[in-house]
Amino acid sequence: MNVNDGLRLLAGLITLASVGLAVYVDSRFLWLTAFVGANLLQSAFTKWCPAIWAFRKLGLKDC
Repeated sequence: MNVNDGLRLLAGLITLASVGLAVYVDSRFLWLTAFVGANLLQSAFTKWCPAIWAFRKLGLKDC
């Protein structure tokens, strides 16, 4: 697994988990979904994402 795969996996898992939590626990968990989307948008423009830094520290390789 490389950094891009890890980033997509993390974003997908957090998005699905927050939607599930919003349905079954509290609708305010949708703010977590909004945060993930905003982070993806800002990383598209700035080319910087904290998760990529963490994945590199964990030993995942770039493409």
